[in-house]
Amino acid sequence: MHVLKSAFASLTMGLLSTVSTAKAADFAFETYFLGKTVAEGHFAAINGVSRSFTVDLTGKWDGHVLTLREDFRFDDGTKDRKTWRFVKTGPTSYIGTREDVIGDTKVRIDGDTAHFNYLVYLDPQKQANKVRFYDKMVLNKDGTVLNTALVTKFGFPVAKTTVKFKKPALHHSAHNHEKAFQ
Repeated sequence: MHVLKSAFASLTMGLLSTVSTAKAADFAFETYFLGKTVAEGHFAAINGVSRSFTVDLTGKWDGHVLTLREDFRFDDGTKDRKTWRFVKTGPTSYIGTREDVIGDTKVRIDGDTAHFNYLVYLDPQKQANKVRFYDKMVLNKDGTVLNTALVTKFGFPVAKTTVKFKKPALHHSAHNHEKAFQ
């Protein structure tokens, strides 16, 4: 009986370790963000500022550049639009630019996880309140992407942002991708 219990315990532990190490497929921006994507997020700063938001994203891939339009709606009713342009520089790398980003960002993907960081002015009209975002995006097995970003000022953490991306429907036709930006 003891041998049977030991064998069962070993089998169970083996199965559990297999399940816990299972990962989502490799992450590619031009595949995941092509067409329509939706997201919900939250920004919380150490000074008490807290904002929730939703984002409607539209991605268009030309074979070299992913153009990703983000339409934000904040919980206070304000709206904003930003557009990322990610140039694919290798199988697992991109260089990204956005109108409010100072310079560019280098994106590095390792399996299901993307890492990048960038500087922005939180008040771009006055070029004030410059902060750095350290983003980590993880493609989950359920098809969602979880983005957590640490926001720093002068190297000190001042805020955190969490955004969960998902595709609006399980099935996406080529027709939907052709309609992007129309």
